[in-house]
Amino acid sequence: MVAFELSRQLVRMGHGVDVVTMHYGNLPRYEINQGINIYRTPAWRRRSNVSYTHELATYMPGALVKVLSLARQKRYDIMHCHFIVPGGPLAWTVSKSTQIPFLITCHGTDVPQHNPDRFGFAHKLISPAWRFLARNSPMLTSPSESLKRLILRNCRQANVNVIPNGIHTESFEVGQKTKSILMCSRLFAFKGFQYAIEAVKDMELDWQVDVVGEGPYLPTLKRLAEGSKTPIKFWGWLDKEDPQFRELFNRSSIFVFPSEAENFPTVLLQAMAAGTAIITSTAGGCPEVVGGAAILVQPRNVDAIRVALKKLTESEGLRDRLSKAAMARVRQFRWDRIASRYIDCYRGIMQEAAMKSVRRR
Repeated sequence: MVAFELSRQLVRMGHGVDVVTMHYGNLPRYEINQGINIYRTPAWRRRSNVSYTHELATYMPGALVKVLSLARQKRYDIMHCHFIVPGGPLAWTVSKSTQIPFLITCHGTDVPQHNPDRFGFAHKLISPAWRFLARNSPMLTSPSESLKRLILRNCRQANVNVIPNGIHTESFEVGQKTKSILMCSRLFAFKGFQYAIEAVKDMELDWQVDVVGEGPYLPTLKRLAEGSKTPIKFWGWLDKEDPQFRELFNRSSIFVFPSEAENFPTVLLQAMAAGTAIITSTAGGCPEVVGGAAILVQPRNVDAIRVALKKLTESEGLRDRLSKAAMARVRQFRWDRIASRYIDCYRGIMQEAAMKSVRRR
């Protein structure tokens, strides 16, 4: 959703935006959504919230034809590609053909060694092509310093600029807080939800734990939650536009996100905008998101999560202080500010491309 939210903000700021993406289900092949021209090209995709290697591969042929056609027709000022794979090869190929400059935003799963549960074999298979794209792209952007370091570890020659993910803070509001502890994410083992469930299941809290999300680790989490002395409810996947999604954030007093490997998790921005007291891990970009507005714990540390939960459930004052700190900090990640930083990058890349064109003449 980062690409959509950025596009929406760019339109608000007066820019024209076309998006080429994968077709899914019964969605129209073309539509205008909040001023964004959206083109969906043929691809085999089974689920809306996750895509696998073979599905991504089916996107590339149709997308290449569509992007090349649009680029020749509209002569864009710049192309903004999200994910080095599969979009990077398309952007590079179209740029070579049309001389339209481009940049690529990395999101984590497209960087080798970032995600221990996804695309490991695929990254090994395409590593030479990955390094070629990283080295030859005018600019890569990374939402976090943590991911930037990992990109440079894989390709020292890459030009990487850090621009955080953004949030429309007005989408959330601080509702009447209840005794609710929220966890929300795609459910993989590395997200660490099992450690939070282990921490809370013997605590006999008069609170409820709400778990939002789907994924391959869901059955394991449900088994682990059996017999918990603190109630645990699994909601499945909820779209962020679903009123229930926002209600859960707005009413929750505590948000727990103990992931072992993260780039710049938007879900923490959502929790901050909703004014929750946050417990998150020291892994990856999590500390970069929350700053001092959260309790940090080491990954896989059940005891540390239990201690943090005990402190927060017993102290309304501590919850209130962390809530206020989170709401103050999240303002710096508003999409209008983040989009302005991207526009500065666009201008720099376009100027460099123009100078190179002059030198070639």
